[in-house]
Amino acid sequence: MELNENAQIDTSQVDDRRGSGGGGIGGIPIPIGGGRGGIVGIIIAVLVALVGGGFGLNAAVNGGGESQGDNTALEQKCAADDALRQLDCRNALYVNSIQAYWRTALPERFGEQYQPSKTVFFSQNVTTGCGAADSGVGPFYCPADDLVYIDLTFYRVLADQLGAEGEFAQPYVLAHEYGHHVQDLLGTEAQMRRQQQRDPDNANALSVKLELQADCYAGAWARNATGTADESGQKIFTSISEQDIQQAIDTAERIGDDAISERANRPVNPDEFTHGSSAQRKEWFSRGYSSGDPKSCDTFGNG
Repeated sequence: MELNENAQIDTSQVDDRRGSGGGGIGGIPIPIGGGRGGIVGIIIAVLVALVGGGFGLNAAVNGGGESQGDNTALEQKCAADDALRQLDCRNALYVNSIQAYWRTALPERFGEQYQPSKTVFFSQNVTTGCGAADSGVGPFYCPADDLVYIDLTFYRVLADQLGAEGEFAQPYVLAHEYGHHVQDLLGTEAQMRRQQQRDPDNANALSVKLELQADCYAGAWARNATGTADESGQKIFTSISEQDIQQAIDTAERIGDDAISERANRPVNPDEFTHGSSAQRKEWFSRGYSSGDPKSCDTFGNG
């Protein structure tokens, strides 16, 4: 993967709340047994909340009190010559690429206008439209305020604890979260929540379908990422290799519900899956990438 050094990083698509205090006393509780401290606690948290949706966070309604970040330092850093060496600047550019893709793909493929969503960088804890959250829940999208949230230290957990070390794991994570934003814009997320209320016995299975669709959307973006450009027309990526795509596929496999349960020494119970098995996540990301078409991502079987 090579990013274009001449691409302009639009930091206005990020809300940098690191160091702002964030709010969120205690964070959102993880609704499964066991403590949250230490490596196993983190992995259990990831099992329920990793890469999208959270453990029902999308359905949370206890909102209020979002703080505003200060992008001054980020703007200065991302305007410097070494910007692409900085984790936060690279992630801002990934966000730029993902949103550039959906600005075109959503109206072309679904007949709907894309509404931008900012990504919030936070440290340790944050107050959102869905309530208070902390780093333990992993990255998530909140439909109550239409924002993506991530503590960038999560990537160390992804690499060190789950073995997803490749650089392309990072834009995959973000692309998955923006997949949830697209589901929100299309009404898919709200429809799924209504189905869960009508059929609570299948709530987890419906959640899996939502998550796998977000994986597929991430794959569709990956296929088209080299065609995305900044506002001046500069390409954002100069190249994405098959090795990069394999890194995303490896990440998808490592964050399957079964793989994380095994790593955490917990029984593998498909009835408790909320994001899909390793095989399913690999399959749906690969389907989106192979087709390059988000219309191929109908995990709900409506197409």
